[in-house]
Amino acid sequence: MTSVRLANNKDNKDLAKWDEFVLSHPDAGPYHLSAWKKSIERAYGHKTYYFLAEDPGKNITGIFPLALIKPPLLKASLVSLPFCDYGCMLTSDGNVSSLLLHHALELSGSLNSRLEIRCKNENTLLDETGKFGLITHKSRMLLELPGSSDELWNQFKSKLRSQVRKPMKEGLEFKMGSIDMLDEFYGVFCSNMKALGSPVHSKKWIRSVMETFSAHAHIGVVFKKDIPIAAGISLTHNDTVSIPWASTIRDYNRLSPNMLLYWGFLKFACDNGFKYFDFGRSTPGEGTYRFKEQWGAKPHPLYWYVEGALNQDQPVLANGKIREILERAWSRLPLGIANILGPLVRRYISL
Repeated sequence: MTSVRLANNKDNKDLAKWDEFVLSHPDAGPYHLSAWKKSIERAYGHKTYYFLAEDPGKNITGIFPLALIKPPLLKASLVSLPFCDYGCMLTSDGNVSSLLLHHALELSGSLNSRLEIRCKNENTLLDETGKFGLITHKSRMLLELPGSSDELWNQFKSKLRSQVRKPMKEGLEFKMGSIDMLDEFYGVFCSNMKALGSPVHSKKWIRSVMETFSAHAHIGVVFKKDIPIAAGISLTHNDTVSIPWASTIRDYNRLSPNMLLYWGFLKFACDNGFKYFDFGRSTPGEGTYRFKEQWGAKPHPLYWYVEGALNQDQPVLANGKIREILERAWSRLPLGIANILGPLVRRYISL
């Protein structure tokens, strides 16, 4: 008989078993690993609930990672998972999925929260419950990689190769490192988020991700002489490299540092034997979608299930006018003030 319990935070063997299951599951990604859980707890202090199902022999047959996001004065959300493209349950069969969902719904009710489940693929179980609205306006942009960066380069159209060569001719240089390049990354990140009108993640959050993912996390930075003007973070998981965050400083965009940044990450992925490159989510038709598409990436719709929401709410959730007004106002803040206020707000924005 299958039993369900919460993973024990204080038991390293428990978390090791969790990660072993994640690494063996074909639908898993880096965000399912216990490193993401540790980052959520350490950086933002959010409570996490990581359910695991076990057979009578104590072998894991399913997991369901959840984090509680409770903004002041607002209804809480129980999210799988926050601050990334997807979470969702991973199981060996449908019966285990039903059992884990039952526990998650019970927990959500006891916490007076709304359950949000973000999936890489459409989930029949969630569709059939009738409890969830479905949001599908975002797609992951995924590129299948050849055996080497030379092969990938030769696949590019001449226009794309010219766009990559441009920043090289301008004297820009791509460098790749780890937590040692945190300051360079975060300076570019803060500038870009403010320009976009979006509250920035705390530096503690980025540091926590780099520390918990350790050798599986890298920072790439494009320099103009000694000035960092573009930067990104990559996470490696099995055969895939994912880019959760990438930014440029707008004053230098005419030099196309973003082209060199992504080429640097793609070259690393190809030459280190990875098979897929996940550019992250975008809205079809928008600028970031077209940017990722030009590299050869293909869209894979994300399926975000929201408890109690209606499908007709989707346009409101995707294109709220209030959000546009807030973004414009935030982009006009002085950078120093935005950097102070941003993390205080961002910790409660689960996107």
